[in-house]
Amino acid sequence: MEFKPILSSLLRNRTGPLLVAVQVALSLAILANALHIVSVREAVVSRPSGVERESDVFHMRVADLRGGGTFNEVLAGQKRQLDVLRAVPGVESVAQTNQVPLSQSGSNTGLATDRKQMRTTTGASWYVSPDSLVKTWGLKLVEGRDFLPTEVLDLDVESSTEQSKIAIVTLPLAKKLWPEATSYVGRTFYFGTGDTAEAARVTGVVERLQSTAAERDERGEMSVIMPMRRVGEPRAMFTLRTEPGQRDRVMQEAEEALRRDAGNHVLVRPKTLDADRKDRYRADRGLAWMLVTVSVLLMLVTASGIVGMASLWVTQRKKQIGVRRALGARRLDILRYFILENVMITSAGVAAGLLGALALNHLLVTTLELARLPAGYLVAGAGIFLALGVAAVYGPAWRAASISPATATRGVT
Repeated sequence: MEFKPILSSLLRNRTGPLLVAVQVALSLAILANALHIVSVREAVVSRPSGVERESDVFHMRVADLRGGGTFNEVLAGQKRQLDVLRAVPGVESVAQTNQVPLSQSGSNTGLATDRKQMRTTTGASWYVSPDSLVKTWGLKLVEGRDFLPTEVLDLDVESSTEQSKIAIVTLPLAKKLWPEATSYVGRTFYFGTGDTAEAARVTGVVERLQSTAAERDERGEMSVIMPMRRVGEPRAMFTLRTEPGQRDRVMQEAEEALRRDAGNHVLVRPKTLDADRKDRYRADRGLAWMLVTVSVLLMLVTASGIVGMASLWVTQRKKQIGVRRALGARRLDILRYFILENVMITSAGVAAGLLGALALNHLLVTTLELARLPAGYLVAGAGIFLALGVAAVYGPAWRAASISPATATRGVT
């Protein structure tokens, strides 16, 4: 084997190989962590919201431009708008709500299991609706039941601080509140802490409903739903589910129907849940593409460094290569020599890069609370750079193997 002469040659000319090894190490450390971050962000972006068939769901914010009215007038107007939307062809279900998941805007609240707690157990997105969000959004009930029509409260937010005494919670929220429990229906929790904290009893548990902010950690899965219509200003939000493939048409016809009903005295702002998801994760996708671009550029720069170094060595060793060819060395021997030399250099860089990747990941974990780097990314990164090293050096190595034995006799340097 040629390990010993190759190693001796590398030790005599350390600068070039050392620079390539350092370049490989830095690139591997960055690449492994960059791909890990991309994978983590992609997993977050792809999380289900809990809403079934998101592409068939949209919401509409409706504001009456004619101003206010009495509580009963505003309430009657909102109920009429619900009837108008239900009558649009292609609408499967409609619900009035105060907010929608992934919208990055809405109400949140702190929850506790005991009024005597010093602080709340967790925060949660606070959804209220006089209609069935379970039906309209296709939420999956894993325990208990949906609200009954008789349990809905119509509240004047200007004069009443009352709220419903029952609620539906998400399964992650239930597990957070009662980690030792296996059943949650009938349990009581509190909005806040202290003697004035309002109590609510769990009547149902849904598998998932993301918060309005869809946070990346467990907080993004904490949501509570209450059967209420909170009437204040003459404006409301409605969320609609359409028949498959009918969303865009229904959006247009629903807006036109609301305008006709109000004599064109309403302001309607429709938006799809797909658009909410896109807006929520725009920064995450941008970061992912940036990291992918940086990773590709790093690999190109590393490959260019290996090609440049190998080409330089071929030029410097033309006479030596010619002599070896004249003494009987085959093209395969010359090709193998340069590839093995590069593999040794790249392997040293990969070994240092693996340590660098772990160190960089430890820094990210401690400062940014990123997940630990799985071993698979280290193995994949090492494999990528070893293959990249062989591919990058193959061209210069083949040119070296193609040098004629007559080169040595002519004294070409």
